[in-house]
Amino acid sequence: MMASDMAEIRQLVWRHAGDGVIGIGVASVLILLCAITLPKAERRTMLRTPLVLLGLHTVFVLLRMPLADESGVARVLELCGLFFLLLSLGRSLFILVVDVLLGIRLSRPLPRIIRDIIQGLVYASVGAIVLRQMGVEPGSLLTTSALLTAVIGLSLQETLGNLFAGLAIQAQRPFEVGDWIGLDEDARNMGRVIEINWRATTVLTTEQVELVIPNGVLAKTTIRNFTKPTKTTRRTVEVEAPYEVSPRKVEEVLLQAGQGVSGLLSTPAAVVFVKGFGQSGMVYHLNFWIDDFSAKDRIESAVRQRIWSAFQRASISIPFPIHTLHMHAVTPESRAASLAQEIASRKASLESVDFIAALPEGPRGRLAELSRICRYMPGEVVLRQGDPGTELYIVQKGEVIVLIGRGQGSVAEVAKLGPGKFFGEMSLMTGESRAATVKATVDTELVEVSKEAFHEILVKDPRLVESITNVLVERQSAIEENLSARASRTRAEVDEKSSALLAKIRQFFAI
Repeated sequence: MMASDMAEIRQLVWRHAGDGVIGIGVASVLILLCAITLPKAERRTMLRTPLVLLGLHTVFVLLRMPLADESGVARVLELCGLFFLLLSLGRSLFILVVDVLLGIRLSRPLPRIIRDIIQGLVYASVGAIVLRQMGVEPGSLLTTSALLTAVIGLSLQETLGNLFAGLAIQAQRPFEVGDWIGLDEDARNMGRVIEINWRATTVLTTEQVELVIPNGVLAKTTIRNFTKPTKTTRRTVEVEAPYEVSPRKVEEVLLQAGQGVSGLLSTPAAVVFVKGFGQSGMVYHLNFWIDDFSAKDRIESAVRQRIWSAFQRASISIPFPIHTLHMHAVTPESRAASLAQEIASRKASLESVDFIAALPEGPRGRLAELSRICRYMPGEVVLRQGDPGTELYIVQKGEVIVLIGRGQGSVAEVAKLGPGKFFGEMSLMTGESRAATVKATVDTELVEVSKEAFHEILVKDPRLVESITNVLVERQSAIEENLSARASRTRAEVDEKSSALLAKIRQFFAI
């Protein structure tokens, strides 16, 4: 090879190298700007594509350098290098404008479908530029192939419909990623949105099943969003009660049942509606509010448990059709034995109360027959401070705490009562308002003695009032005074206090 040919080749290489260095330099500057502005955690993922494309451009530039301009291979290598360079520049500009500038201005990233469309337009523009460099007019491809365009358009009709439906969803924002939505009344089609792309929306149900719903279907469907405009959502629990029970009583029991359930909001307050008249009883709806839709099943389950417990205490049955088949013989003797065992258990609890233990055997047994068992779940309030009441409660199983309200809304725990302890005696005997709030801490069984039961035994033997009064006065004195004060108290003071309490009890029971 002559020296003139070598000089010509070197001149050709330097000229094309200079052209390639300019493109590589511009692309490198854009990638460096992306690396500076992107968060550290996203740099590796976001910059991988423009770096790979720039590397491919560099390879084609190196392959092109030694070839003459008139060579067909040189032209192909030059177009390939240009293609990868423009792709790298387009990807870098996309990251700077869409992910960095718009992300900072909007304080959140653009929806994925919008990003994909913008990125697609960038790549399409790169393809059009390369086609022009090849001498092909992109518009002529569309105008000269109308039949091919029609075939492609018809085949992609559903896909394009999903695409434009996805754009409409992103523009209107009826829901976003993280929202809880439902397509119909079927709970299986209810879940949390985890992804919205150009073709479909992915919903994760409470059963951890993914529903991939085409955007075109969503555009034609009524969507229920349980997260917007606020996270507060109303839920409803339906229950039936017998026709014999007053609706006002059922409403009161239902409202009490919902109090204290974890996750149930106190504001807005729960309400009860009579929904209708069923075959077995009146249908009631307990409407309450929650702000965590993902916990709706747990909250509704807790409310139903509380309703069952509250209905049991209020002697309200749930009149659902129940078919019970007894495979054993039930005789009058077995029923009597079971009832006698229950009465004996209640009688043992009653005898732990000092003024009831002072009663003769007959009245104690009758009081055990007239009393009943009430069951409370953890957290349920048995009685509230300041409320009226005429019942005495004895802890048979479980535990309750006694709370006293103080100034400025503060509450202090003053006692814990276990089996054998009792409360509410002054309300039973005199009708005084409740002096404290009592709440169950575990599953608890209480023996309830009502005013009506006590009235029956006192009417039969009015002399029992005096013995009960003496026990109550002595116990009150023991609580209120210390030993030295009791020792110095005169008999007249004791008699005066006893007479006042005796008169109050007789007036309350109309004896």
